[in-house]
Order: sequence, then structure tokens, then C-alpha cells
Amino acid sequence: MSVEEPPSSVERPAALSNRRQLLLFAALTVVLTLATVWGGRIWFRHSETLVFATGEANGVEARFAAKLATVLKNNSSKLRLKIVANADDAKAVAQFDRRQADLVVLRTDARLPARARAIAILEHDVLLLITPKGKKIKSLAALKKTKVAVVGGSENEAFLRRTLEPVDDASALRIQTVPADSALDKLFASGYGAVAVVAHASKMIKDKSYEKYARQAGGFTLNAIDEAKAIARRIPGISSETLETGMLSSAPAIPDDDLETIALQWLLVAQSRMSTGSAGELARIIYENKSELALDDGFAAKIEPADTDKNALIIAHPGAAEYINDDTKSFMDRYSDMMYLGAAALSIIGSIFAGIYTKITRVAPEKASELATAILGVGERIEHAHTMDEIDALQDELEAILRGAVVGLRDGTISSDGLDTFRLGYEFVRDEIGMRRDHLKRHASHDDNVVSVKTVHSA
Repeated sequence: MSVEEPPSSVERPAALSNRRQLLLFAALTVVLTLATVWGGRIWFRHSETLVFATGEANGVEARFAAKLATVLKNNSSKLRLKIVANADDAKAVAQFDRRQADLVVLRTDARLPARARAIAILEHDVLLLITPKGKKIKSLAALKKTKVAVVGGSENEAFLRRTLEPVDDASALRIQTVPADSALDKLFASGYGAVAVVAHASKMIKDKSYEKYARQAGGFTLNAIDEAKAIARRIPGISSETLETGMLSSAPAIPDDDLETIALQWLLVAQSRMSTGSAGELARIIYENKSELALDDGFAAKIEPADTDKNALIIAHPGAAEYINDDTKSFMDRYSDMMYLGAAALSIIGSIFAGIYTKITRVAPEKASELATAILGVGERIEHAHTMDEIDALQDELEAILRGAVVGLRDGTISSDGLDTFRLGYEFVRDEIGMRRDHLKRHASHDDNVVSVKTVHSA
């Protein structure tokens, strides 16, 4: 006689165990927090395009802008550049002044837009006042008697004329602009008594033509401008500069001693409306990647921080000044925003998963005492077991209940409440099964003996 086994009352739900759920939710919390922080970083660092107005396409400003664009991209900066070339530098500054550009490079002797804020000093230009060897100019006033060639563009001639404004009858000065590649000896042979060269300081140091000319063509005289400091005080945007011994030529040494001259600066400026964060990011990229920004001809080889003094000709942008004045930022300064975002995301996501676990997916622990009902159900069927197979089936069912209880206590799906009641019920039913098993064995033995006696009598 077979007895149909009822479904076990301790079968666990198909859901994951509480321990596995906790591990899963913890892992999901970490993954989603990291994803949130990464997404926040991308959001906060969304790309921003700045318009960079330059002069002619092959000029130093355009080439510097192209280098800066590459450096920004290589450093994964949020900033991007749109380079707009103009016919000349004046038109680029005018575009900036109309607020049609965010960045421009300008010389401090040019007209300075009111809304310009300095990001960095890119270059120094110095005035070299050159005369034939043995002929010296004692003062700028002496130039009114001399035919002067100004090498380079018209802006250099304007620079020299502005410097010479106090000279008596400055309008009568014989100053003429000549091509940038004009040779000194040919200029002197053409009747020019002096040559004014406004050269990038970084390029001038690398230029070997002065040393070559000094050796092969008999040399030349580099004149000091004794009024340099007075000119710097009188004209905004012009400063005095010291040319060190041997700067142009080491053999022969030119100059043969330190001498004073005048200079101007090339500034990278931004609109005052540019955000502090963008200006600070731009300044950081520039100052931390100076070597990558230098042009082959030496321009921008020695980038310097913008002047943060409030009395500066062009005051530094607050974002650049903030970076310049606090160049070393701690880990917390750099990543505090992301850390706060991560902490907030961790708290919110963790709370959501905790709520899901406690209210929805968590397997509520069953009291151990409640399993006694299943045990007693097994006990009630013992008296109906008439074969050893049925007893074995009840024994297996009882052991399954015990095994389920042990697993449940381990993974938290069964609480220890009423554990003593469960143990008493288990021991009671286990003993009952043992007694029923013994009874069936004795009964089977008695039936065998009766059959044996009957067989003997029959014989």
C-alpha cells in the first residue's frame, strides 16, 4: 500500500535566499553608485566650445591656437576651441571686442578691449636698436637725425613712433617699415642709420643670424635705451627689459654687458563673462602643458602666469587668478564634488534597495516552532503505515524537514524562535517512527512463525 506524500511544508520560496539577496543588492548599490558618479562627472564636464579669434591663418596666434586646441583634446578637457582666422590682428581684436569671440591674443601696446581678462603671458617682445659697428645712439632723441628701418609689420612702426612721441618734431622722424627678412648689411648699405627690430625674446635667443652677421660682416652695435624705465612709467603696456650679456651672440658677446631696453607682452585674454570654472580649467591646462604649447620658432616657449595684481594693465580673470594663487590643489579640492555626489548616490540607492529587500523580496523568517506542525503531520500518519516502505518514506520526510530547518537557520529564512519546541516534536516523531518500525518487524516475524507451524502440522 502506497501512501501519497504530501508536499513538504518547508519548501522555500523560489526567490533567492536572504543572504544572496543582500550580496546582490550590495553589489548593485556599488555598481549603480559608480555609474552615477561617472555620469555626473560627464555631465559636470560637458563640452564647452570657446571661439578663439586669430589674425592671419599662418600667424603665431593661429598656430598657438591650433596647439592649444590639440592640448585640450589630449588632456580630455571639457573645453574645445573653434578657431576663427581674420585678415590681421586688429580685426581679431575687434571681433573679440564685439563679443563674437571668447579668446584672443593681443600685444599690450595695442588697443585693449575693456572686457578683456588675462589668462596667461605668452611672450615678451623686446626692442633691439641696432646701428653699424662703432656708431652708437646716445638717446632716442638722436633718432630724429637718423633714417630708421623698422623690421616687421606696421604695428612695430606704430610701437616705435609711440615710444618716440615726446621727441621734438616726432612727425619729422624718418621711419620706414621694411620686410621681416631684410638683412642688416643691406639696410645699412641703403642709407639706414639704425634698424629697430621688435623680436620675440624666446625666438631671439635661438636666432643665430646675429652671431653669423657679427662674425662675417664686421659686426654691429646694439644700443641701450637709457630712458627705458621712464618710458615704461609713461606708456601703459610697455615695460623695461634687461638684455643679458651674450644673449644675441656668445662669440663675440653681444651685448658685451647687460643693457636696458623696452619690451611689450603678448597676452592670452578671455571675455570677463567667461565662467570662473572654464577660465580656471583653461589656465590649468596651459600652465601644466607649457612645453607642448611652444611653437617651433620659439613663440610661447616661456609662458608665465598672468599678473594677478589689481593694478595690472589687464587684470587676471578670476578663474585664472584662483588657479595661479592656489597652484597646488589637494585631492579633496579636485574631487570633492564627485565625492559628495558619490556619498549622496550611495545613500539614496542603498536606501532604495534596502526598502525593496525589507518590503518586497526578503524571505520572511519562519519560526522554528511553526515547523512543529509539519512534524506532527508526519506523526499522525505513522499509525497508518503498514509496511516498511511506508515507514522509510515517513523517515525521509522527517529528515527533509530537519534538513530544511538547518538550512533555513543558516540563511536566515527560519528564526530560532521555538527551536526547543521543534526539537521536542522532532525527537517525539522520530521515536514514534522507531517504535512503529519495531512493531512491524515483530508482526512480520510472528506471521512467519504461524506459517511455519501450519506447514509442520500439514505434513
